[in-house]
Amino acid sequence: MLGPLMESYNSFLVTEQTVYRPAVKNMKCYYLLQVNRREKTCLLRMIINGFRSLRIFLLERPDMVISTGVLATIPICILCKVFGRKLIFIETFANVKTPTMTGRFLYRFADCFYIQWPQLHKYYPKAVYRGGVY
Repeated sequence: MLGPLMESYNSFLVTEQTVYRPAVKNMKCYYLLQVNRREKTCLLRMIINGFRSLRIFLLERPDMVISTGVLATIPICILCKVFGRKLIFIETFANVKTPTMTGRFLYRFADCFYIQWPQLHKYYPKAVYRGGVY
């Protein structure tokens, strides 16, 4: 759903390195380490992703970051705010009744926070509900 928006602006993707490859043609894509909060290497991976995110941020100098919430993207979202840029966060469609760890963390930093289920308003009272964005 964000594809047409991304095609209208100078955009790039930052995502986790997995077997899945984004289906966006002719777009720069940067990869971060996949982070699982239950693994022992979680903190180390987040630190590595922090350095990778800083490199990406300094290369691309984005005006805005739009995140759909994987844990690995927290560093680039925080860098966005440190450098005075706008952060738009879209809480995952997968969690219908409970907030994600990433969403709970980034809610306080986001300039605009979208939820895809009205039930999540009790966790994110200032969030915007517009239905599914998938």
